Formats: sequence, structure tokens, C-alpha cells
Amino acid sequence: MEKILVIGALGQLGSELSSALKNIYGIQNVIVTDIREPEGGNIDGPFEVLNAMDRSRLFEIAEKYQITQVYHLAAILSAKGESDPKFAWQLNMESLIHVLDLAKEKKLNKVYWPSSIAVFGPSTPRENTPQNTVMDPNTVYGISKLAGERWCEYYHKKYGVDVRSLRYPGLIGYKAKPGGGTTDYAVDIFYQALESGKYECFLDKDTYLPMMYMDDAVKATIDLMQSDKNKIKIRSSYNIGAISFTPEQIAQEIQKALPSFKISYHPDFRQEIANSWPDSVDDSEARKDWGWQHQYDLTKMTSSILKGLSELLDN
Repeated sequence: MEKILVIGALGQLGSELSSALKNIYGIQNVIVTDIREPEGGNIDGPFEVLNAMDRSRLFEIAEKYQITQVYHLAAILSAKGESDPKFAWQLNMESLIHVLDLAKEKKLNKVYWPSSIAVFGPSTPRENTPQNTVMDPNTVYGISKLAGERWCEYYHKKYGVDVRSLRYPGLIGYKAKPGGGTTDYAVDIFYQALESGKYECFLDKDTYLPMMYMDDAVKATIDLMQSDKNKIKIRSSYNIGAISFTPEQIAQEIQKALPSFKISYHPDFRQEIANSWPDSVDDSEARKDWGWQHQYDLTKMTSSILKGLSELLDN
């Protein structure tokens, strides 16, 4: 019986991934943790407060529940990380090393750790960015993710740790508020469209970036983790893609359902970050090795979010 630990489970990705894991493995077999208690104090199944930098507490929880797999999602994201680079580096790197040490010492079955398109930079080819290419990130988030990829591959080769990773594009969901990323506009725009009918975007209207609906991100993560280990050829992190669009294009999709919706543009410091990232990524290795396929395009995603978020806000 697998016992799964999710670190950073109350975040945008963690909340939806945890629910999917509980549906697969059972509520009592997925132990969710975060640095804070859940709002309202209600959560299905075991919950523990965990600061991801607290190594002894991590090992204590792993022993208590006899953990066999870890999904390590806690991180300081791109835009938020620039306000305190040293802390972002410390949290992102120390927490990963603690998890990799846990996997090595306790011989865990698998570890999942997310990377990001933030590992790329101004010198990276922008169109159909290859799996292996120039990587010169210019944010502390991207630097920490690139370093993390090297640590993951090192622990796999040196100690046999079965660690797996995806380079997520911008992730778009509605069940939890965004956590400080450069692509967060594509989440917040839906809230503002329904609540106020207008949105001021912090990126230029023509900023073209790779994106992915949260349902596809959860599917990709679980597909990767459930694949036979012999199919996993890349132990740093797989490029993973779905759709690419601009703020203007997503606004136009929203206007099909909400014709009165208005968008304006006021680029800030996040524009420079976005300008260093790819327009699209080549994820053919993921599709070849373990059969990755996305399910949502821009139209299908927009319809799904507007329907789901309307119901959420009504409640």
C-alpha cells in the first residue's frame, strides 16, 4: 500500500493534485502538509503542518505515516521570489535536498518535484524550445529550478533515487488563488471577469507564453508518476506543453461568453521575466517516453473555468 506525502498541498497545484491522489489511493493514504492550517480547518484525511525547510519534522512525518512516495510542491515562485531572492533560494533548494535525502535514506519508492519553464532564459530558443538547450535563467526562481534539476539527476545517478519531474508552463486553475507567479494573470483574469467585469493586466497584450489548464497538469503529473520507471529516460525534468496564447487572446475568449468584459494593460517588472521565457516548448520526449497527451485547448479551458468558477463564487 502506497503512503503518499504531499508538501505544499494547499497551493494552486497542490490542492487539486492532492484531491486526484486521494481519489486514486484513498483519503487515508494521502498525507497532505503545508506551512499553515487550511482555511476553516476542514480537510479530508490526514493533515500535518510542515515547514518544508524543517528537515527533522519532515523525517518525523515520514516515519509516522510510513511514507513511500513524496510530491514536493512547496516553492517561492518567480515574481514573489524577486522580492527576497536569498530566502527564495534557501527555501527552494534546502527543501528539495531534504526530500532527496529522505528518499535516499528511507529508500522511498518515488519522488516528484516540479521544475518550470523559468529554467530557460534570454538566450534560449523561443520557438519550440528543445528539451536540451541553452538555459540561462534570470530570476532566482529559475536559477533554483535549474539547480534543482541537476540535484535530481545527481541523486538518481549517484544513489538510485527514483525522482521524476516536469517543467511546467504557466498553470491555470480556479479552485485556489495563484501564488505569486508571472503567469498568474491567466488565473486572476477569470476572477476579475466574473466579479468586476474588467481586468488590468500586468503583461503586454502580445506576450505569448506556454500555458496549461490545471486538469492537464494534474493528469501529466500522475501519468508520469504511474509510468514504469524504465520508461523514464530523463531524470532532470521533462519539457511539458499544451497551449500558448497572449493576454489579448484569452480576453477575446472570455468576451465570447461575457461580451461586456474589458481588459487594459499596465506592464510591470513581470514583463521582463515573461520576455525571457519561451513562446512554446518541444515536449516530444514526454510524448514518446511515457505517452503524454494534453486534453484542453484555449476554448475548452475557458469554457470549463467560467462554468466552474461561476459555481464556486455563487457558493
